[in-house]
Amino acid sequence: MGDRFVPYGPSHLVLMALIVVGSAVLVVLGRRHRDARMLSRAFAAVVLAFNVPLLIYQQMPWQFDIDDSLPLHLCDLAWMVGAYALWTRQPLACALLYYWGLTLTPQAMITPALDAPDFPSLAFVEFWGQHLLVLWAAAFLTWGVGVRPNWRGYWFSVVVTAAWALAVLAFNSWAGSNYGFVSRKPDNPSLLDLMGGWPWYLGVAAIVGMVAWALLTWPWTRTRARALSPRPR
Repeated sequence: MGDRFVPYGPSHLVLMALIVVGSAVLVVLGRRHRDARMLSRAFAAVVLAFNVPLLIYQQMPWQFDIDDSLPLHLCDLAWMVGAYALWTRQPLACALLYYWGLTLTPQAMITPALDAPDFPSLAFVEFWGQHLLVLWAAAFLTWGVGVRPNWRGYWFSVVVTAAWALAVLAFNSWAGSNYGFVSRKPDNPSLLDLMGGWPWYLGVAAIVGMVAWALLTWPWTRTRARALSPRPR
């Protein structure tokens, strides 16, 4: 089976570097081809081509596990939103990708809940490929193409995320699973360890998340407000 993945081991450090390098390259490409829809759609096709076969594989009878195979983690929904946002550039989808891709996805990559063999195992490739593509898509659309969030997108993302959390909490209660880590904390160290026990950490995470997302929205809306305000004569 090979060596187990070790957080902050060589493979993890390489992937952290890929986050930065890949994001920078895609931002440059996006700025050079902002009006080229084909580039965004080609990126969407890559996201689908990577994730859809893996999703189908997880549903095969010999592989299926109700605790892990269903696409109910936020990272699963994030790549679906990412593909749709890349294909359509729809503002609300882009906003949802912005918040999920630039806050929740990096957290999963900094403190990965991955108990699997190291590269090139399928579990390793699936976990990191999925997260990298989501983050890169968010960077590409935001700083490359220039689809920026606003307060409407902020509140839309808050409501969608809250609805997801409630739905997954209900499913976990029925199935005994822990999708989204809303029923208990992950075994690996994470930021949730600083937020108290269950269910208190859910409320703390919600407040921290809303504040963080608001701070990530404010610079874009402030810039727009300045651009629209009348200049003194």
